Amino acid sequence: MGRVTARRRASHVTDGDATERAETLVVEEPLEIRVDGSPLTVTMRTPGSDVELAQGFLLTEGVIADRDDVLTVRYCRGTGEDGVNTYNVLDVTLRPGVPMPDVDVTRNFYTTSSCGVCGKSSIDAVRLTSRHPPGDDPSTVDAATITAMPAQLRSAQKVFASTGGLHGAALFSTDGTALVVREDVGRHNAVDKVIGWALEANRIPLAGTVLLVSGRVSFELTQKAVMAGIPVLAAVSAPSSLAVDLATQSGLTLVAFLRGASMNVYSRADRIVR
Repeated sequence: MGRVTARRRASHVTDGDATERAETLVVEEPLEIRVDGSPLTVTMRTPGSDVELAQGFLLTEGVIADRDDVLTVRYCRGTGEDGVNTYNVLDVTLRPGVPMPDVDVTRNFYTTSSCGVCGKSSIDAVRLTSRHPPGDDPSTVDAATITAMPAQLRSAQKVFASTGGLHGAALFSTDGTALVVREDVGRHNAVDKVIGWALEANRIPLAGTVLLVSGRVSFELTQKAVMAGIPVLAAVSAPSSLAVDLATQSGLTLVAFLRGASMNVYSRADRIVR
């Protein structure tokens, strides 16, 4: 398996003086995900929890619904120079009867900001594909419990502490118990790793949980929460307008600007107990 950190030389400049020194950086490498031997997508990720990442991605894109839809996940051998395994290509074998995804390889699914699909079409696509909509989840969570979550996430981000360059995602129960924390150079990958962990643990749909992300919350991250049946999505930074629209129409509670004792609740505020 690949390393998650690497050392690189840098010139540290302060007050006009420059000092050469080694810096610890987060590793970024491509991961190609194949389904039944056919290339599906490539994502730039931090190595680690790759099987979770692949399965979380497939679930949040509507390719699979639960762990039983997957027979095997394995690294492809001999994908590097001289036949060396780079651990950068994963092949997922689906259960017989699970349809292959219909993918236009010129775009990286409709969740990317550059694919040309937007607004109502994107929201309708998620709502039609989701098999675990969170709208009927009766869960509630205390406001004080949510405001304590960012500190828990930050304390669990071991690689961030040494590099300062990673996004984090954490899944909590509504009583504030941390269930899993994952880090990645891509915020969407960190979320896929969390959801992939839940898939492996047969916890889909993720009723009665809170998904916390360390940065802003986009349409893509909101989609992933909806597809996994998560009732509450919280972020320490801002949401996008389309993220709010999708959360509102899907019955997802969207919390953003979660800082200190304050937060903005953009949808389904009834789940937040003050």
